[in-house]
Amino acid sequence: MAYTITEDCISCGACEPECKNSAISEGDAAYVIDSDKCTECVGWFEAARCAEVCPVGAPVPDPENSETKEQLLEKFKRLNPDTAPAEGTY
Repeated sequence: MAYTITEDCISCGACEPECKNSAISEGDAAYVIDSDKCTECVGWFEAARCAEVCPVGAPVPDPENSETKEQLLEKFKRLNPDTAPAEGTY
């Protein structure tokens, strides 16, 4: 399941540099997450970094984009063909 950013976003930008898949960008009123690029940090970290660093808890799992860990790992591999997933992240 990809993450999404709620209306609680204060546009601080803390989340954007944490995303290794470049799925987070600045939107009109708040930051947004591209669900086609979001792997919930599967392959990179043990937990979603955007959610960990957000001071207001705006990044949350998106119920509109439900994916299994296996699907997220496949997405990671497609987005990062020359990078092996980090041990313990999937």
